[in-house]
Amino acid sequence: MIYPIVAYGDPILRKKAAAIEEKANVKQLIVDMFETMGQAKGVGLAAPQIGKSIRLFVIDVSPFFNDAYKKVFINPLRIDESGELWKYEEGCLSIPDVRIDVTRKDKINISYFDEDWNKKKEEFTGVIARVIQHEYDHLEGMLHVDYASPLRKKSLKSELSAISNGKVEVAYKMSFPSS
Repeated sequence: MIYPIVAYGDPILRKKAAAIEEKANVKQLIVDMFETMGQAKGVGLAAPQIGKSIRLFVIDVSPFFNDAYKKVFINPLRIDESGELWKYEEGCLSIPDVRIDVTRKDKINISYFDEDWNKKKEEFTGVIARVIQHEYDHLEGMLHVDYASPLRKKSLKSELSAISNGKVEVAYKMSFPSS
C-alpha cells in the first residue's frame, strides 16, 4: 500500500515519535514504507511522514551506490555523532523542492532493532550516516529547514506556506494539513 506523504505544516512532523512495543508486528508497514518511498523516489522515509508517530524509519540509498542498500530502523537510539563536519544540500519528501545546506558530522553510532526485532548497534559513515541523521531528526520532530539560517528561513516562509496549503506539484500523493 502506498501512503500519502504528510506535508510540511502538519503537527505530526513536529511531534516526538513514540517507541514501538517490542515484537509488535510492523512487517507490512515496513513493506508499505519501502513501496511509498520508492514511488516518491526518496532515499529515506520516517513513519511520521506517513502520519504514524512511531519510532520507525527505512532507508534505501541505492541511488548513491551500485548495489542495493536497504535498512530498517525500529526504535533507534542515537548513541553519538562524531567525525568531520560535512555540509550537503538536503531535501525532504514532506517539503518538496526545498533544499537546505545542512552541516552534519560524518559518523553516527546508533542502536536499533531490525525488521526481525534483532538488536543492533552500528556505526555508519558518509551518505548513509547523513540519511540516517535526517530520518532520525524526523522521529525527534525536527526538519531539515530547522538547520537553515535565519535569513534563509525568512525567505522560505511563502514557499513553506504554499506547501502547507497544497499549492505544490509532485509526482506522488501527499496529505496536506489544510485538507
